[in-house]
Amino acid sequence: MITAYRASGGRLEQADATADALRDMVWIDLEAPTRDEETAIEAALGLDIPTREDMQEIEVSSRLYDDRGALFLTAQVVAMPDAREPEIGPVTFVLTPERLVTVRYHTPRSMVVFADRVTSQPMGCTDGRSTLLALLETLVDRLADILEGESRKLELLSRSIFEAHRPKGKAQTLAVIVQRIGRAEDLNGKISESLATIQRILGFLSIPSGAAAMAMLKGLDKARLKTLVRDVKSLQETAGTQERKILFQLDATLGVINIRQSDIIKVFSVVAFVFLPPTLIASIYGMNFDVMPEIHWPWGYPMALGLMFLSALIPWLIFRWKKLL
Repeated sequence: MITAYRASGGRLEQADATADALRDMVWIDLEAPTRDEETAIEAALGLDIPTREDMQEIEVSSRLYDDRGALFLTAQVVAMPDAREPEIGPVTFVLTPERLVTVRYHTPRSMVVFADRVTSQPMGCTDGRSTLLALLETLVDRLADILEGESRKLELLSRSIFEAHRPKGKAQTLAVIVQRIGRAEDLNGKISESLATIQRILGFLSIPSGAAAMAMLKGLDKARLKTLVRDVKSLQETAGTQERKILFQLDATLGVINIRQSDIIKVFSVVAFVFLPPTLIASIYGMNFDVMPEIHWPWGYPMALGLMFLSALIPWLIFRWKKLL
């Protein structure tokens, strides 16, 4: 799908993506484009649109390069669809002095937010360079929002971990807690990966390599770029802190599991010890010897039951006194 925007009074407005009108657009967004759509863009703008396989290359040279008068910058962007697991996918920014072309095969919330903002309020998107900076700012803001939300969830998760060891109450099961820790680690890892790729793009924009890249980035707002670099670095530190916190939570959960297992083994050990003396008494009076005076006593049976009860009660009281139960 092709969505095109042209500049209008400091804002962008959506326009028909006809072949003749594409040359006047400031931002062209390609979401899961078909081969025919890629061909139309390439013919209208003289660009080589990367394929999905090209965008998934992990080499830096395949993600940051200039070709035919355009810069090709690829970042991993996190998307969090409703009621589904978070996903991460590549988004390629094809930058020319006049326009920005984005190519993606998933729907990050940040792209939708940017489209709403840029069409409703002036953001200074008059060419490709200013549009790229504004879009990167939106991506970083969205990652910051996700990290803030996850930070609050981790606080609640820490409370759940230690409440799970309480003998009473509506504590969450440890299996659910482990699942939540796994999800938090997965999302935090994807955010860290996204921040790393955005940081590479910002580094490439700050210190372009080659005369063509330097000429194309001439006039780029360096102050906004430096602010973005600082923001990304701050978010990376936050993600690192949350990663350590997730590891602590995992260790704490495993510790709680070990404590519970030890409690279960302790209960079985105490029960076995409490019932050992009554079992011994019952075994003695279950032997078939002719000479056993107690067998002929009228109160022999109650006496044996009393001995078994006392022999079980005394160890139980001792364990209670020692606070082992």
